[in-house]
Amino acid sequence: MFGRSVKLFTIFGFEVSINISWAFLAILIAVSLAQGFFPATYKGWPAATYWGMAAAGVVGVFFSIVLHELSHSLAARAMGMEMKGITLFLFGGIAHMQQEPSSAKGELIMAIAGPIISLVLAGILLGIVSLLSAPEESATPTLAVLQYLGWLNLILAIFNMIPAFPLDGGRALRAILWSIKDDLRWATKWASRAGGLFGLILIAGGILNALSGAFVQGLWWVLIGMFIRAAAHGGYQQMEMARLMRGVRAEDVMLACPDAISKDMTVQDLVDERVYEFQQTEFPVCDDGNLIGSVGVRQIKEVPRSDWPNTRVGDIMVPAEEAQTISPDDDALDAVRRLQTEDIQALIVAKDRKPLGVLSRADVMKLLNLKMDLEAA
Repeated sequence: MFGRSVKLFTIFGFEVSINISWAFLAILIAVSLAQGFFPATYKGWPAATYWGMAAAGVVGVFFSIVLHELSHSLAARAMGMEMKGITLFLFGGIAHMQQEPSSAKGELIMAIAGPIISLVLAGILLGIVSLLSAPEESATPTLAVLQYLGWLNLILAIFNMIPAFPLDGGRALRAILWSIKDDLRWATKWASRAGGLFGLILIAGGILNALSGAFVQGLWWVLIGMFIRAAAHGGYQQMEMARLMRGVRAEDVMLACPDAISKDMTVQDLVDERVYEFQQTEFPVCDDGNLIGSVGVRQIKEVPRSDWPNTRVGDIMVPAEEAQTISPDDDALDAVRRLQTEDIQALIVAKDRKPLGVLSRADVMKLLNLKMDLEAA
């Protein structure tokens, strides 16, 4: 949604990545702390001290969010759910679930795990500040940062427990509704509606703040509100997609392969005779009927147009060992998740090194739209 992410490290088997959009959040936090919060709260300190405190605060925010999302991931793993990793982005962090919870209990435990760890962190940090400070003593930069992080984790826990999907409180609400009616679709619908309503409230509050003079704060509220509304709607749509696509295999959705592409074909002929004619973004490359690689628009764009007539497919193709392939019997929804999360244009459907077809996100969406239209009818 926000572009490219970079892997930072792995902890407990979970990849922790940072999206480029988080840089904006980090800068915003640093500037607001160094030029706003810390100078207003602790007067008379050198500017360099405030900036050092701000830098420490940003690092503390980073690890607070990582620990919050890590607790979700560990709880999900304990409940038998597969989690891929954690990504920090503009509006905080997200733990990537590979599947929906199989029970309301599992959903509830996973949902409250994050706020609980944030509350624990808040208690520890504020407790340390209370133990190390005395009324007659002046504050130190270290204690000031710890106190800020303590209150931040407390606010993080409270905000996330608002019953608005996809916030943790919204997931807890979905779990409760799910347990009442034993209907995940119905529970998701109403939890998503609560999320949409909360998003509207944030947007309205942000507009009022902006009109009253707090433009930056108001804009931030509007952006968060818009994100929550979009995420709430997207969460329900994903659940509907999973329901409608249940049992659909990659073979059912793929486009059958056109004539095999030879490694000796020129890039010019590939564009003229395959890309434009079949309007596909990825093609299997074969030798004697066996898959030896794949080539697509991404590789073609790396070749200067003037070199197309003299460059052969074999020079730019991705070898079969590195090509993005999928079995014809694999779940089509899993294929969509791969296309979304791994930034892949298309997947080569192959069995025993024999290419059968190509599957793109558009292929799946065509079938999904048909299913939705027929169901609505």
